[in-house]
Formats: sequence, structure tokens, C-alpha cells
Amino acid sequence: MTERACCAPSAGRPQAAAHDVEPAAAQRTAGMVRLDGGSFLMGSEDALAYPEDGEGPVREVRVEPFWISRTAVSNAEFAEFVEATGYRTEAERWGWSFVFAGLLPDDFPPTRGVAAAPWWRQVMGADWRHPEGPQSDVDDRPDHPVVHVSWTDAQAYCTWAGLRLPTEAEWEYAARGGLSGCAFPWGDELEPGGEHRMNVWQGVFPRHNEQSDGWYGTCPVTEFEPNGYGLHNTTGNVWEWSADPFGPGDPRRSVRGGSYLCHESYCRRYRVSARQGLTPDTSTGNTGFRCARDV
Repeated sequence: MTERACCAPSAGRPQAAAHDVEPAAAQRTAGMVRLDGGSFLMGSEDALAYPEDGEGPVREVRVEPFWISRTAVSNAEFAEFVEATGYRTEAERWGWSFVFAGLLPDDFPPTRGVAAAPWWRQVMGADWRHPEGPQSDVDDRPDHPVVHVSWTDAQAYCTWAGLRLPTEAEWEYAARGGLSGCAFPWGDELEPGGEHRMNVWQGVFPRHNEQSDGWYGTCPVTEFEPNGYGLHNTTGNVWEWSADPFGPGDPRRSVRGGSYLCHESYCRRYRVSARQGLTPDTSTGNTGFRCARDV
């Protein structure tokens, strides 16, 4: 397991049978913003970048006009999809998913971990409805991002909604909010004027989170101020699946944006140029998605 396990471990489950989903009668386009597209500088070569992740070199990329969701898909939105289709996520079908150990009760039974990242636990019964295992639920988190969804699950939702996942280029173009060359959607300072602008770890990871941003785990999809294009939480909170493979011939798919577990002491992937690759079947408690569509 490489350092990427710190951010989110790949599952590598055996291939599951596909779950066919019929598109809804009409595209679900509420809550989306139209972007004109154009050329922008994608990637990063600064001191915070991870060259091994393919962040660089910085290159000029052009994207065509497209629509993208202002927020990640919420638990309430995903529940509507499940109710309409009867869809079962890969975590539900396999019976387990990866959960951050710090979110589990002190008396939680021992479970299998990830050698390179012992703060990840394989929890039986963890899924999007039960993000910390069978004893948990999302009843009080309808506006939080849905998690424990694989790339395959995200694709199924998009098919039903008449939408699609954004490409990496579209995602980064939108995440930058009109700024060029900056680390974050608002500039280069992590906490400008001492203000928290995203949901990431504060304190000593993984032992103590000071929660000075107000959150331990996920936060609502609109919790922090949007970027210049009106998008919320394009960094922090949850990693977001993109449509693209991590590299040529690579079976993994790229996720973008970092999560509530990112901390400068071990993982600086809470930046707009940061990326990592996960197998399409991977589901974790810090990975979700947002949708896009063609103009």
C-alpha cells in the first residue's frame, strides 16, 4: 500500500455484477452552474505538489462549456435515487467499507486495518446509510455528502440523473473558481485572516482533531463559502470521483479535492491541483462525487 492509503485506501474487491440503472425521465439539473470553459493552467509544480501523483507539469488545457453541480451529491439526493431505482451500492453488496478509526466508538470490536494507514478500518455493515457501521445512520445528515460510494455507484447515479461525472480538467477548472496558479479556490493561504475556508483536519493526525473549523467528519455540502464560480467545498470535506483514469492504461480512477482527513503533517492533497487514484470499486467514508453535464 503506497502513501495514497493515507488519503483513501483502494479496495481491490473482485469484480461485482453490474447493476443496470435506467435514466430518469428528465435531467436533474437543479443546483448546477454553467461555465463557459476556455483555456487554463492545469496542475502544479510548487513545493506542496506531489510529482509522483502526476500533478505536474503545469500545462495549458482547454475545456468546452459545461454544467457542473455547485455541491457534492448529498445523502438526501442519493436516497431519492435509491428509492426510485432500488440500487444497492457496492459496499452494500460486499457488506463492508473503509471507515476512519477515529469515528468509531471506543468499544467498537477489532476489525481488519490497512497496514500502511492503521487509521483505516474495514468495517462490516458500513455503507452510505450507515457511514460508521451498522450502529450509525444519516438521519441527521441529509445535507452532508453521500460517502461510501464507489466510482461505479457514482456512475449509476449520474446515469439515472441524466448527468455524468466531470473530467479531471473540468473538475479543476471549476474548482479553481476563475483563479490561476493558486493552491486553494480562494488563493494561496490555507486560513486567510485566520478564517477556516474548508473542512480539513486540525491538530495532531490521527490522534486529535481540534475541530476548530467546527467539524469532525463530513460537514454539510454548503457549509463553507463558495468559490468564484459558486461551487462549495471543492477542497476538503470529501474526495470527489472524476470520469478519468489516473493515468494511461491505469485501471484506477482519479479523485480530486482532498477530504476532512487531510493534514499538512502527512497529506497536503487538500489543494485544487491534488489528485490520487483509486480502484473503481473503492468506497470509503471520505469519498463522494459531484455531477456535470454537457451544454
